[in-house]
Amino acid sequence: MNVALLFPGQGSQYVGMGKSLAENFLESKRVFERVDEALGENLSKLIWDGSEEVLKQTQNAQPALMATSMAAIEAARAVGFDFGNVRYVAGHSLGEYSALCCSGAMSLEDTAIILSKRGKAMQSAVKSGEGAMAAIIGISLEEVKEAISNILDHGVCEVANDNEPKQIVISGHKKKVEKALETLKAIGARRAILLPVSAPFHCSLMEPAVRELEGSILDLKLSNLNIPIVSNVSAKEMLDPKEVKVSLIKQITHPVRWRESISYLSVEGINRFIEFGAGKVLSGLVKRILKDPIISNIGEFSDLEKLREE
Repeated sequence: MNVALLFPGQGSQYVGMGKSLAENFLESKRVFERVDEALGENLSKLIWDGSEEVLKQTQNAQPALMATSMAAIEAARAVGFDFGNVRYVAGHSLGEYSALCCSGAMSLEDTAIILSKRGKAMQSAVKSGEGAMAAIIGISLEEVKEAISNILDHGVCEVANDNEPKQIVISGHKKKVEKALETLKAIGARRAILLPVSAPFHCSLMEPAVRELEGSILDLKLSNLNIPIVSNVSAKEMLDPKEVKVSLIKQITHPVRWRESISYLSVEGINRFIEFGAGKVLSGLVKRILKDPIISNIGEFSDLEKLREE
């Protein structure tokens, strides 16, 4: 079986995630300890016993989700999962960093540190209350693009995520995003709702974050990838560390092309998808992109049974 490993992005986090892995596997517990040491803070206490409000803050959620994903990977290794069948890795937004860590391209410590920086830079790129993101359900990417291009108000409103055939996320100035919601409902969107996020990610308003992070990303110690990664930006595979760095910089202001990424994996012969980390968001998206995919998610101790071959 040809396997792709998937890694979730922001929004999948929840208090207590990964705790059962750390309680049952020393390898998983050590992941959280190493992330705490790298960041110089007790992030694991926040993950397991903190408040939802603090955990969802971007600078906390990003390294926390990565740590949970990598704890799940280590648990899978501990129970003997055969990584020899893994042909690709892919991650949604910050999940790309988890995928790179899994592929052997980045150390766990470096991944935690860059994600903490990334979270802070993206959070501070736009003043609080000025930006917004919204999910559009029930109409196509082309319909969304055409509708928002016809809104003449000054300001930014762009596609941020192409998640699946009928789920698009837009991002930009709050007033323009709100106007876009009215337009999109009028042309047939089944739902068009503001998302509870703290900044307008994956649009041109994130340019200050690019300026802040570009040097740190270019300075990353990135080894050759043992497993190809499918890029959010191009929806195609990458192996060259230089290309990966350029993509990570572009990713901050460019849309996440998740639908196309999953379609690419399918065309490349992937017939089993495993989501490693918190929640089941990506599993749900894959089910709506492909017909009858074999997919499972590994985020807690009780999930490890799913690693048995179908």
